[in-house]
Amino acid sequence: MSEDQKIKIPTWFWVVGSIALIWNLLGVMAYLMEVYMSPEAYSQLTTTEQNLLNNRPAWATAAYAIAVFSGAAGCVLLLLKKRWARHAFILSLVAVIVQMYHSFFVSNSFDVYGPGAAVMPLLIVLIGVGLIWLSGYANKKSWTA
Repeated sequence: MSEDQKIKIPTWFWVVGSIALIWNLLGVMAYLMEVYMSPEAYSQLTTTEQNLLNNRPAWATAAYAIAVFSGAAGCVLLLLKKRWARHAFILSLVAVIVQMYHSFFVSNSFDVYGPGAAVMPLLIVLIGVGLIWLSGYANKKSWTA
């Protein structure tokens, strides 16, 4: 394809990419709200929720940060039509899996939040896989450079 020919990117790509960016920015907000929680907000948590936060190892918190920030960066890269978006999404999903490993197998989060606590993490994993697929599809269609 010559340089003067433009590839038409479908509207759904921009819509999905924008929604994904909002989703990931909500994740960044959730992370920041948790890390910078005020003493007043912390005191509103139950004792078991406080124990979960206090006993979370640094590697699980780091995985949370990497997951949300690399996911948001991946969305920005995707909307900027950069091939590197896929790498950011893969990093994000790996970090999500590390974080979920802690939640599912190391901590007692199910004892604190109940079995319904599995719904959101599974949704996050599915969206992560979907974003990897989308960025790979965009690369294959030459929508990214």
